[in-house]
Amino acid sequence: MNLMKLKRTYLFFVLIGLVFSQCTASKKAEESAESPSGLEMAKRMADSEMVHFPKASTVDFNPEGKWSYTPGLVSMAMMEIHAATGDDKYYEYAKGYADQFINEEGVVTQYKRSDFNIDNINSGKFLFDLYEKTGDERYKKAIFQLRDQLNDHPRTSEGGFWHKQRYPHQMWLDGLYMGAPFYAEFGKTFGEPSAFDDVVNQFVTVHKHTYDPETGLNYHAWDESREQRWSDPETGQSPHFWGRAMGWYAMALVDVLDYIPSDHPGREDVMDILKEVAAGIKKFQDEETGLWYQVLDQGDREGNYLESSVSSMFTYTLLKATRLNYIDQQYRAVAERAYDGMLKNFIKENENGTISLTDVCSVAGLGGDPYRDGSYEYYISEPVRDNDPKGVGPFILASLEMNK
Repeated sequence: MNLMKLKRTYLFFVLIGLVFSQCTASKKAEESAESPSGLEMAKRMADSEMVHFPKASTVDFNPEGKWSYTPGLVSMAMMEIHAATGDDKYYEYAKGYADQFINEEGVVTQYKRSDFNIDNINSGKFLFDLYEKTGDERYKKAIFQLRDQLNDHPRTSEGGFWHKQRYPHQMWLDGLYMGAPFYAEFGKTFGEPSAFDDVVNQFVTVHKHTYDPETGLNYHAWDESREQRWSDPETGQSPHFWGRAMGWYAMALVDVLDYIPSDHPGREDVMDILKEVAAGIKKFQDEETGLWYQVLDQGDREGNYLESSVSSMFTYTLLKATRLNYIDQQYRAVAERAYDGMLKNFIKENENGTISLTDVCSVAGLGGDPYRDGSYEYYISEPVRDNDPKGVGPFILASLEMNK
């Protein structure tokens, strides 16, 4: 009798276990169906981008297209998807941008060296992959043409590149992404070890003059001359912590480490800066959504909003930096929460089957005409739009990192 009861009890628990495991498997399947993989989202966003903008040169809503940092950013993201999937349509889309502006002699047309605009360097980054894949000397010549600009690019007294000729004595966080990874990859690819010293100095200099230890954030820019109305008369710093500026800076830090040799004495300096930046990113993550605000430290102050380009950039940075063990693994959870927040808050399904990335600040800067004073009111006043490449490119890169 006791044996029969024991058998019945055993069978009961076996059945309960089977039911539980089936429910768990069903729940996981439902979650999987509800939450597409990072690679799937990267492909959907890239496919949608090619519908929205059939030519890569037009991704910044310019129907004629131009050589600019934004098509370069999207083209680099397309090359990354090509590497992950082997699908040539992404490669052809990026290659089409290069071939539109690089002539038979390997000269980048619509590029003006004398502008000394650090933004124009960024589009050179995906040319390394094109040259490696095709062996086409035009791409190599274009890379060298862009590298040549840095030989005479104006600098601060400590060797930091000015953001542009028309923004004298100024370093902007944005500029580190535009120039430093290209410069470092050139140094590694073409054997220019002195490039690594120069690249490290760019980060050390800008961090020294923009980092705020109280918040753990970096100000958008620094004016060595203190002549700009937006600059603090004592520090030269701009007044606020603009999200995307720090996003560019964070991506630059994690990307440049792909190329700086492991035995280079300045590599640790860059990694230390990255750790400080990561801590600031975590500190100002929105508790409810996992995202970040346009003006990072102002939270839900009237007019401030959760912005998708900075959220994409920070997510990419933290995912890559944890994957490569540059920062503590605790940041992986921060990034995953942010990615989930982006899918819930920034992805819009369109009637034609494409998707859109919403809530991207279309532009922000300092100085110029009309004059941009760097105030809180300025940063929240710039237009917000869907599918701006400064959000789409980093979203694709972050999505790919979710799969690695």
